[in-house]
Amino acid sequence: MTRKKRSRGVGSEGPAVFREKSTTQVDVEARKSQKDKKRKGLKSGNRNADALDPKHYANGQKKDPRLGSKKLIPLVVEKKPTTKKERRLSAEQELDMLENDAQLMVLLDRIEAGEKLGAGLQKQVDQKLDRIEHLMGRLGLLDVEEPEEVIEEAPVRKGAKTDEDLLDQFENMDLDSFGKE
Repeated sequence: MTRKKRSRGVGSEGPAVFREKSTTQVDVEARKSQKDKKRKGLKSGNRNADALDPKHYANGQKKDPRLGSKKLIPLVVEKKPTTKKERRLSAEQELDMLENDAQLMVLLDRIEAGEKLGAGLQKQVDQKLDRIEHLMGRLGLLDVEEPEEVIEEAPVRKGAKTDEDLLDQFENMDLDSFGKE
């Protein structure tokens, strides 16, 4: 039993009067508090007791909570068919659509007039023109120009020899003269 600490001051109800409890009263209170402590939590077997409640009867059958779902579990994952209908245009249809694009024509007219477009519009025009060029290439309508072979020569420094001169010098070199020195 916990002990109450006495205070020196008088409370609002007046002086505290302490009566000693008899040992029988103390024993009775102790047993009662022990019973209350023991009753914490749920009853044992609570899971099975719930199944026997009349609320859980469905269609005249007892529902056992230990049994799980009756849904079948597939052992092999099957690929779901896609429900999207993608409309693919043929290359000719897409090329016709891009060539007849009114917005593209207006932007090209603005460029020809010398007007500068913003970065977004210029990017859009470039993408559409690239796509038109790609489609024309796929359809064989594009004239493929053969690139001319341009050989860039390194700038010749004063006193330096070109690669061709060095190659000629190497091929015409007399290797027997190295051993006689």
